[in-house]
Amino acid sequence: MKTLIILAILAIISSNLYSQDRYNIDVKSSELRWEGNKVIGGHWGTVNFQSGFLAVKANKITGGEFTIDMKSIKVLDLKENEGKSKLEGHLKSDDFFSTDKFKTSTFKITKVTELVAAKKGQPNYKLTGNMTIRGITHQITLSALIEIKDNIITSNADFSIDRTKWNIKYNSGNFFKDLGDNLIKNEIPFKIKITAKK
Repeated sequence: MKTLIILAILAIISSNLYSQDRYNIDVKSSELRWEGNKVIGGHWGTVNFQSGFLAVKANKITGGEFTIDMKSIKVLDLKENEGKSKLEGHLKSDDFFSTDKFKTSTFKITKVTELVAAKKGQPNYKLTGNMTIRGITHQITLSALIEIKDNIITSNADFSIDRTKWNIKYNSGNFFKDLGDNLIKNEIPFKIKITAKK
């Protein structure tokens, strides 16, 4: 009898897993934009998604995970003769993302909350998950506007992280004194635009 109950439970779990649809991210049309701000001014650019997917059941988001190619970091507010390559190299160095050692970062969704009262055009999901950068993992929560139509998912989200939690301390006022205009703010704002297809 116990064996039958266990098999029934496993069958239900298996059915729930396989009834979900997987929407794979279109890395060419998706974008992750970053900002780095100093006391005066700052810079911005992009970093590419390497892969990822969103899981959908009954036309609702249920989970997902994404891998980011950290070696693809680009600075887009500078031209080559303005120090573009130099800054990109610095961001890839051990002062920041140490991309030779940590080639990718990941975000794995662990909890999905649908914001049923959201008005049109406002974020309609709250996504909680584990963000791993430089081999260090912390939980973050972000709000996203996600739409599913004709087997295509479009999603937009804004969020920020405190870089020092991932051991990115360069010119942080938390660890260095008298930096003046060289102080770099701890908060890194991100803007995400994702297209995923079934």
